[in-house]
Formats: sequence, structure tokens, C-alpha cells
Amino acid sequence: MAYTLEVKTCRRVEFIDITHLVRDLIEKKGLKNGVCFIYIPHTTAGVTINENADPSVVADIRDALERMVPEGAGYRHAEGNAPAHVKASLVGSSASVPVENGRLVLGTWQGIYFCEFDGPRRRSVIVAVV
Repeated sequence: MAYTLEVKTCRRVEFIDITHLVRDLIEKKGLKNGVCFIYIPHTTAGVTINENADPSVVADIRDALERMVPEGAGYRHAEGNAPAHVKASLVGSSASVPVENGRLVLGTWQGIYFCEFDGPRRRSVIVAVV
């Protein structure tokens, strides 16, 4: 069974910690054991799992992506959001996390981040536990 979470972004590029949203969903639905799949059904957004204790890690990731895929680098895509498409492809559109006894099995410092590259927008996050 798949569930949809809604995320509202406020900036053009933004990393939002959605760990609590996924945890709350698993708890609310009574999902006990399996694999939690997190899927982003957008071509200019993604998902990643990384450190959530030090906010400078997310800033470093954001800045590194900007250096690799800068705005105004002569892209062919006419909409003007080509860098967002490239960044989303680099980050990826899905992640998976084991679930044991109703809890996400994440490392001590890990969090799940929704990665916005073409905001602000209202976005969907699909979560399924199999």
C-alpha cells in the first residue's frame, strides 16, 4: 500500500528533513516490518539520506551541487529549469530504509531529505512499506 505525503517548499533550492513525516506515517498506519520505499514523483526534485545533526552538511551538499550544475551554463532545455532536472537526476528519485518493529532503521545521524531544485512548490512524496 502506498501513501502520499505533501511537502510545501519555500525556496528555489531547499533540503527539507522529512524523517519525522515518514516516521509518523509508519506509526500511524501500524506498519511493523519490511522495507520503506520513499519515491519522489517529480523531475525537478529528489530524495537523499544523509546527516541530520549538523545543518552545514546539507549546506555543503547544496553548494556542491550548485558548483557542479550552475545556473546559466548554456542548457538547451527551454523552460529555464535545466539545472533542476540535472540535480534531481544526480540525487535520485527514491530511497529505501528497513523497518523493524515499527521503526525506521536509520543510522544515528541519518535523516531523510526531500530535495527541492525548482521551488517554491507543493510536492508529493510517495511512501510504501513492503
